[in-house]
Amino acid sequence: MSIYLTAIVKSKKETTVALRTMLLDMVVNSRKEKACIQYDLHESAVDNTFIFQEEWKDQAGLDLHDQQPYILAFVAQADTLTDDIAIYKTKKLA
Repeated sequence: MSIYLTAIVKSKKETTVALRTMLLDMVVNSRKEKACIQYDLHESAVDNTFIFQEEWKDQAGLDLHDQQPYILAFVAQADTLTDDIAIYKTKKLA
């Protein structure tokens, strides 16, 4: 059964360019993962907010994703680059 995630990442104003670059690299690498069904990144037009829409084949695939070097690198730098991160695990209703 698919796992759906929405992640909202609020950039610090001074780190938006660096964060955007890192997040775009995460998209390229994540889409190569076997369990990745969807991994889309959106950017708000009015503030420094990035939104991921993700779909994973299963929990095992998501767990493996969370251990990838590019995800761990993001986690290690998140406090420096972001003001806030919210991750929602959801179920598809329609």
